[in-house]
Amino acid sequence: MKNYDIVIIGGGPAGLAAAVSAKRNGIERILILEREKELGGILNQCIHNGFGLHTFNEELTGPEYAQRFIDEAEELKIEYKLNTMVMDISREKVVTAMNREEGLFEIRAKAVILAMGCRERSRGALNIPGYRPAGIYSAGTAQRLVNMEGLMPGREVVILGSGDIGLIMARRMTLEGAKVKAVAELMPYSGGLKRNIVQCLDDYRIPLKLSHTVVDIKGKERLEGVTLAEVDKTGKPIPGTEEEYSCDTLLLSVGLIPENELSRGMGVKISSVTSGPVVNESLETNIEGVFACGNVLHVHDLVDFVSEEAGTAGKNAAAYVKGELQTEGGQEIRLNPADGVRYTVPASINTARMGEDVTVRFRVEAVFKNCCISAYFDDERVIRKKRQIAAPGEMEEIRLTKEQFQKYPDLKMVTVKIEEE
Repeated sequence: MKNYDIVIIGGGPAGLAAAVSAKRNGIERILILEREKELGGILNQCIHNGFGLHTFNEELTGPEYAQRFIDEAEELKIEYKLNTMVMDISREKVVTAMNREEGLFEIRAKAVILAMGCRERSRGALNIPGYRPAGIYSAGTAQRLVNMEGLMPGREVVILGSGDIGLIMARRMTLEGAKVKAVAELMPYSGGLKRNIVQCLDDYRIPLKLSHTVVDIKGKERLEGVTLAEVDKTGKPIPGTEEEYSCDTLLLSVGLIPENELSRGMGVKISSVTSGPVVNESLETNIEGVFACGNVLHVHDLVDFVSEEAGTAGKNAAAYVKGELQTEGGQEIRLNPADGVRYTVPASINTARMGEDVTVRFRVEAVFKNCCISAYFDDERVIRKKRQIAAPGEMEEIRLTKEQFQKYPDLKMVTVKIEEE
């Protein structure tokens, strides 16, 4: 059995950034395990620009952004295995994987970083009535077909869901000559970034129908059309609001789910809200020496934040391997999401283990206008950030410093909430 200091599961943007960070923090024996035939993850099919504004202060495409980290990993001589499927990780951090060259093999790690990314929610989870005709794709599958395989899924398109991939595919299909008839969204607000609504829908006069969903699918062999209907506050279709759209393609952009089958199998505690691991300030899970970062932890909107978070995980995993991650002392402070805040990452902070500051990321559960993001230390408000608008499609963050915690030696809980201005 081979031994490594750190084994990273996933060679996408999170896995690469974590590996580079761990190497720069003095760890030599690092291994990335990636199931695809190349590093870079989902970025390889994201040929649109808008990546890297925070990380590199320039606008890059997905493959260009990924290549920056791949080049860095190559330069640092970080070992990786492609076309390698991880089957199991034990609580003792023994990784069981398989590939064509080595068959089934085991690797023992001192620390494991989970960076498996996320997958798309399927049509099956939506309970849309109708047959199963050809022409229904998830937006990510259509993106791969168009951008990497050179195949066109269809010519007349309706998109269900306004997640970022769906919005980007509305523009992409239009540029390839298809007619995108509408983007329907069940919620009364879009699930994507504001800039994507403007650049991908408004600029191409593609209608966004909020509080609408698909209630019927027509066609047996090939999709022939869909019926959209308005929904009430409970999400039920309102009779009499049905609209018929003829189309040969339906793209589903109805949310992403963190890939945590391996995490669950090894006993990692999973959040019911994010479907990702529950982590502390070091991005460490409930299993000592197992860290998580990127979309496997919670779904991000910008890859720059994935890289930043993964860099933190790599640095802390390196400290753990070197025995520098303090476990004794300090106060364990729970983070409490309340009043419009869905969750926080991390879920707890130990003041002895944190650096000078900790970035707390979260999403709100509805659209709030002219509001404040507030953080309360027990009952005292310590942070108040004004916001013209806070929406579920855009991740929010606050920074908590060691200096702030030192002023509250008996602190038990930090509550993050949305308040009216």
